[in-house]
Formats: sequence, structure tokens, C-alpha cells
Amino acid sequence: MRLITVLIAIPLLTLLFITSQISARNNQAQGDNDTLRYPQEKHLKNVRMMTNGGENAEAYWSFDNKKLTFQRTDEKNGIPCDQIYYWDMKNGSMIGKNPALISTGKGRTTCAYFLPGNKKILYASTHLAGDACPEAPPRVKGEYYWPIYNTFDIFVADLKGNILQQLTNHPGYDAEATVSPKGDKIVFTSDRSGDLELYTMNIDGSDVKQITHELGYDGGAFFSPDGKKLVFRASRPKTEAEIDKYTSLLKKGLVAPSQMEIYVCNVDGSDMKQITQLGRANWSPFFHPSGNKILFSSNHRSEREYQFNIFMINIDGTGLEQITYDKTFDAFPMFSFDGKKIVYSSNRFNGGTHDTNIFVADWVE
Repeated sequence: MRLITVLIAIPLLTLLFITSQISARNNQAQGDNDTLRYPQEKHLKNVRMMTNGGENAEAYWSFDNKKLTFQRTDEKNGIPCDQIYYWDMKNGSMIGKNPALISTGKGRTTCAYFLPGNKKILYASTHLAGDACPEAPPRVKGEYYWPIYNTFDIFVADLKGNILQQLTNHPGYDAEATVSPKGDKIVFTSDRSGDLELYTMNIDGSDVKQITHELGYDGGAFFSPDGKKLVFRASRPKTEAEIDKYTSLLKKGLVAPSQMEIYVCNVDGSDMKQITQLGRANWSPFFHPSGNKILFSSNHRSEREYQFNIFMINIDGTGLEQITYDKTFDAFPMFSFDGKKIVYSSNRFNGGTHDTNIFVADWVE
């Protein structure tokens, strides 16, 4: 939130910048002081900062917990809009000198996720519509919108960046794809019905099924550890004014994320349940390894709209607990498949800049 087989090389200066900055920050974080963790964050340990500079987000583990994908924008270093990178991991540390570009380097990309076997990823990209980044929506004072680019499609690539398959070929938004831990299903968001709904498909792109049907944005879905349930963020406009605003923005390719809650349903869409009723923006949910809890990002306790922290809640909506305590932004939590580590994105310790970086921590139950 992507069939050119040519891998675009990262400019040398960009490589040197990423390498030196990550190495410096990793060296700082290797000690026992855990200087990148706030004292209240009792569920986190051995926090490591994996990037330093630019906008880095949506980092997701491979099935064997040895690799991470993430998307990165860094205009200062020749990355004008999100492209997909990956790196090898060992004990929470990066192997090699730099993360590898895995998308084409063209258009805009989002939401990369490993496929079973850990040698291929899927991600969404606009590169078939042009080499340039798609035009961002105009900024409106006091309003924040997510663009819904109608040129996004979902692709499969190998770890050298070669496009192997195009999974969607629909004239509209197809993105936000993730894979079941069972390795058999993909869930994604599409506007092919005229609204933004969740769909599932087989790992090869066949047997597409619509899962949600209610007016409003449904997206950012992930499977439960046993592959039987989905958790996702959703808006549900109810009043005439809310419906008019939602539908008019959608016609312009926009969504206002300021009012979203967390929902859970079975993989076929049955037994739909609203888990949070907190107000404001609740999003980027992910199942706890037990399958009985959910981590998500929210600003419901913040005085400022842009301050987000990660929370945990039971699947029945009880037991809300705050997990992170940064004063600006923590989001996109994902557990490793063995449940031992967590990766997330944060603005913490960025020197007062707008940089968003990737962090990895041991999870303490």
C-alpha cells in the first residue's frame, strides 16, 4: 500500500550512505543498555535500529525468520517514492553490507511479503503505468488522506528482482497483499466491486473470493497463526455526511484514515467481529503468536493526531495494553514466525527529523 524484469541498480552514494548509517547505529545498539527502548516497554528487549534515514516502513519476516522485506523512500539519496528492499538476518543483526533492492526501481511499490520457501516475494507496484512515481494527492490543511492508486497490481518476484508472475490484472487498486502462515492463501484489498474490500486468492492467483461486503475501507489484513482468521482495519461510515465524504473521496482515489477500527473474521468472511471501539485511527493490526491477541497501532490516547503507539488487545476486545511509548510514531508490528522477535517502524531517536526507521526487538511475554 506492482512486468519489467530489469533490476535497477542503487546509486553508489545511496549504498554507501545506507551501509555506513546502519552499521553505526547497529554498533551503538549492540550493548546491554537497550538505549533504543523506553523504560515502560516491558515486552521489548535488545532493541536494534536497522535503518537510519529516510522513510522505512512495513517490514515483514520471511517464513524462516532469516530475512526481512521493507519499503523505503529517501529523496535525498535517489529514492523518490517507495521501493522494496530486503536483507538477510541472523540473531537480529544484518548480514552483508546493505539491503538489496528487490523491486524494479520504477513507479511506486507497497506491501512486500515473502512466499513459502523464502526465495520469492509478492508486492504491489505501479510500474506498468510508468517509470515515474504516481502523483501524490494535494495536501489539504487539517486533513490527511491515503492515496488509492488505481495503477497498483500485485506481482511475484525472486530475490534478484526479476518479476516472475503478475497475480492481478484489474483496472483499479489491487494491493496490501499478505500470505497465510499455512502458505496456501493470499489476502489483499481491491476496489473491483466499486468499494475497497478484502479478497482472498490461492497462492498462484486463482480462485479469487470477496470476503468483506460492507461500505467502507477494508485493508491491511493479516492471517492468524493457524491461517483460519483474518484481522484488518476498517472504516464504517454510517451517517449521510460520513457516507458522502467516503464515497466522494474514493472517487478521487483517496481515503481518510482518521476513523478506523480493528475487525476479525474467519477466512471466508463469516463471524465478523469488531474488536476495538476506541475512536480515531486504529490500524496496522497483527496477530500475537497465540492467536488470542492482536497488536495494532493507535492514536486514541494521544493529544496529537499524529502520535501513534502500539497496543495489544485480546481477540474478544478485552485487556487493552499499551506496548510502545514513543512520542511520535510506532506502527506496523509483526512477529517472527517463531514468536521470538518483533519488527516495527518508528520515529524514535531520529534526531528530531521526520525519518521513520525499522526496529527489531526480542519479545518478552
